Amino acid sequence: MDAAAMKDEVARAALAHVEPGMRLGIGTGSTAEAFIRVLAPKVREGMRIVGVPTSERTAKLCAELGVPLATLEDLPELDLTIDGADEVDPRLRLVKGGGGALLREKIVAAASSRMLVIADRTKKVEHLGAFPLPIEVNGFGLLSTTLAIERAGTMLGLTGPIQLRMAGDKPFITDGGHLVIDASFGLIPDPEALSAALHAIPGVVEHGLFLGLATSVLLAGPDGIERLGAA
Repeated sequence: MDAAAMKDEVARAALAHVEPGMRLGIGTGSTAEAFIRVLAPKVREGMRIVGVPTSERTAKLCAELGVPLATLEDLPELDLTIDGADEVDPRLRLVKGGGGALLREKIVAAASSRMLVIADRTKKVEHLGAFPLPIEVNGFGLLSTTLAIERAGTMLGLTGPIQLRMAGDKPFITDGGHLVIDASFGLIPDPEALSAALHAIPGVVEHGLFLGLATSVLLAGPDGIERLGAA
């Protein structure tokens, strides 16, 4: 089973968790897009849900496929968010933000009663950190913020390249108008400590460590779906 087939399989499995009338957070990325594509036919058949998208990209696809949308201003409390992840550990801690939507993804997840993560089994790790940690930052004082991130990592024994994400020959800009720094710290022994250290830096808007947000995970593999966490 190739990667695309696994994404389709886990998207279909996630659909079983969607109930009529739900206020649904809809994530960003290729696996989330696979979920939108299996959700849309159910909507056309009469399933009534309202989605809150985590990015402009997700909003565009939902609009194209006829999935009804609202904003968090309209629906400040959600029943369920379904989103992908770049890494997930046995305690359901995540690294997210490879697609650059981490701030909105985290806001939507935090507004939800439950967060269901969908991914293929390659995203399951024993310890977070193989995937570079995305950190959304304000453009003002970029060098100072970058140095502060480097110092925060060093204090926790974390070293490695810290790079500004680029889109071609220009800096990548998030939907919120911010920049993204990708920190290749390697193994992160204490994600909670790193989270606190990054949040203490004024120029950091948000980071891609999602701690205490995921309530369950579905992982697609060649032999079927693996479930982590609550049903």
